[in-house]
Amino acid sequence: MRDTESRHLRLVDTAFGPHLLVVDGSRLYAIDQQSRGEVEAAVVEGEQSVRELLARFGMLPDRPYIGAEPLIDPPLRSLSLAIAQRCNLACSYCYAQGGGFGGEERAMPWSVAAASVRRLVEECPPGERVFIGFLGGEPLTHRALLRRTTEYAAEIAGRQGVSVGFAITTNGTLLRPDDASFFHRHRFAVTISLDGVGDVHDRLRPFRGGRASYQSILDRLEPLFQYRQNLPVFARVTVTPRNLGLRETLDRFIALGFHSVGFSPMLAAPNHVDELTEPDLDVLLGELIACGREFERQVVAGRHYPFANMISAMEEIHRGTHRPYPCGAGAGYFGVSADGGLFACHRFVDDPAGALGHVESGPDRDAQRQWLAERIVDRQEPCRSCWARYLCGGGCHHEVIHRGRPA
Repeated sequence: MRDTESRHLRLVDTAFGPHLLVVDGSRLYAIDQQSRGEVEAAVVEGEQSVRELLARFGMLPDRPYIGAEPLIDPPLRSLSLAIAQRCNLACSYCYAQGGGFGGEERAMPWSVAAASVRRLVEECPPGERVFIGFLGGEPLTHRALLRRTTEYAAEIAGRQGVSVGFAITTNGTLLRPDDASFFHRHRFAVTISLDGVGDVHDRLRPFRGGRASYQSILDRLEPLFQYRQNLPVFARVTVTPRNLGLRETLDRFIALGFHSVGFSPMLAAPNHVDELTEPDLDVLLGELIACGREFERQVVAGRHYPFANMISAMEEIHRGTHRPYPCGAGAGYFGVSADGGLFACHRFVDDPAGALGHVESGPDRDAQRQWLAERIVDRQEPCRSCWARYLCGGGCHHEVIHRGRPA
């Protein structure tokens, strides 16, 4: 039997019998064979029949879980600070174009970092939580500002009665033992960018000048892992045509001691180097499925297997995740450039397509409203007719704007 779908539902046959995913609210139901036949017939008859059937099944709520209206002036709750628009690596596909985002290399001054923290914390009501991420370029080239900003944020958040979380994404080459203790003290989440094992990584992420970086990173990870009980350390793998051996990479990185390992496809690079093509995406899907099957085997056997993509997908299905946007970019989350510009996310830094204000004056509400109105998934093609639109949210804004929807 084949899967059946419309913009309102998807019918899937499983080892446990037929199941019906109702798109609005991402609700999953087990159904019997008679109901399965009725669903198939309704899909053939058209949208009105599908809606009437869902109403008869009691699956059509009085009010939609997801409305067609965009968000309006959502509260700011998260910032990523490009504290160093410079880097010591020369990654082949770098979205930051070597750290400078297509311009001169820059370091964020204290005035911008402090204004960013104040903007975030002072707009948050007591008792709520905000997040600050440190990115680049390579943020550890500006270690002093990272630490000063963290301590300042913790101080004023404490006075405001606001909880603050911290994260850093780093290439790992500049890590020092005292960084590990600092991250532990301030309860950071640490993400290390690694694109494979050994030579596979080195071909994609060498030092400037061409020297291999993989072993240099591994040599600096142990102090982080010494705090493994309270300091989550994640591996993030950018997937290109040159590192599609995901199963091997996953197993090796889990063995190293990472709390989780996640894969992110390279779909849009400024220089178009190492972007995945459609045949590559077929290989990627097969590898992800192989990783998922191994996750099933390990979990059934009672073993921990931290494959982040699978865990995230299962959590979202279990929660019934339903979202009209893929992420909080340009809504509750902004990226901040070294000179204080507010952008839709860290990937849009210094990109006019995502320019949305400045930390001193705050978000440009007109630009933000236009962004949110244009990016909502029900106004995207071909997303608006896709059964998975509220699970996906329409795909990464940056990739969609700069390449389209190849996946």
